[in-house]
Amino acid sequence: MNANSIFQFFVPKDKKFFPLFEEAASNLVQLASILHEAVNLPLKERDELFLKIDELEQKSEDITRLTNLELSRNFITPFDREDIHSLITSIDNVANYLHGASSRMRFYQVSKITKSIRKLTEINLEASQNIELAVKELRDLKKMKSITDACSKINKLEAKSDIVYDKAIAELFENETDTKNIIKYKEVLSVLESAADKCKDVAGVLETISVKHS
Repeated sequence: MNANSIFQFFVPKDKKFFPLFEEAASNLVQLASILHEAVNLPLKERDELFLKIDELEQKSEDITRLTNLELSRNFITPFDREDIHSLITSIDNVANYLHGASSRMRFYQVSKITKSIRKLTEINLEASQNIELAVKELRDLKKMKSITDACSKINKLEAKSDIVYDKAIAELFENETDTKNIIKYKEVLSVLESAADKCKDVAGVLETISVKHS
């Protein structure tokens, strides 16, 4: 048992880090939900939602900054410092990539949203919801199965995103003749698939934390 773990027996339950983790996860779900909503709307009706995504991505960065600030101020932490940094950073990375997808759709004026884009936003939303579920269980670390089950679902969703992405790219090069369309759709699909990869990274951090405290 390391010194940090020993000190935890003598200090009150953490009141700083867990609320920040939960706020970051909740913010991520909101961002992913709005993105999925946006891709089911006509082009002219998406702008307001894209602006909201901008705000949520900035909020994610603010939460990450505040968490790292608290990390520099506090000697005693609920679990290993590197895991705290990895967790909050990996959640922020998902938000960054989802924001990147919305930005590309807006800048490239992607009018027709394909089934593959909708499916990838749906996958990212479900993965984000499982991140939130697992993060909420970190407070007492007693429901390890809930955390590992959520992580398992995230890993399966990431594998599913690979299949959706590969099929979408193959169809894009087979059916699309306009080079500009190929470029912009490939960009959007790639960023959405990368967001799912980043969800898997979050699951990896959560699994590491649960193993250390099992």
